[in-house]
Amino acid sequence: MPSANNVHEVAQSIAPECRVVYVDNDPIVLAHARAILASSPQGRTAYVNADAREPAKILADPLTQETLDFSQPIALMLVAILHFLPDEQNPAAMIATLLDALPSGSYLAATHVTPEYDPEMLYRAGQVYTERGLAGALRTADEFAELAFTGLEIVEPGIVPVSEWRPEGSGPHPLRAEVNANGGVGRKP
Repeated sequence: MPSANNVHEVAQSIAPECRVVYVDNDPIVLAHARAILASSPQGRTAYVNADAREPAKILADPLTQETLDFSQPIALMLVAILHFLPDEQNPAAMIATLLDALPSGSYLAATHVTPEYDPEMLYRAGQVYTERGLAGALRTADEFAELAFTGLEIVEPGIVPVSEWRPEGSGPHPLRAEVNANGGVGRKP
């Protein structure tokens, strides 16, 4: 659901002319986003109704094509989604399809829940998801790196707990067991 400091708001506060495409397949999220999220006058923000597991549909959508300039580097953000895609749904192919469409110099920023820091708590959470018929996958930092960042130049500090991506002076970092997610950024050569 849209909240404070949405991607387009942060990006357009730095570069007002930037363009952002949000993708979701939840009609409530899309309706809420379209109602309250507005682009800067110089930029553009679009909301595409699609499933992340169908990257060709996302790329071919007229709103995507009208909003993004595929001749310029693009930032692809897969935040809080990959752990909802078990291997059977082939998230590696989804990522590859999206990255293949992006020009050199583009970036991927991604996060993934991990069992590395508090395995007992994540196991219990996984049981709740399974009991409710929801899919998911926990992956270690190495598994996450292989899934999402193969062929990309990893940006420092690398694939680390998301709290370690906080800027200097932003306050104390949460404990790894409080976060239970890794994040990383990779640049397409």
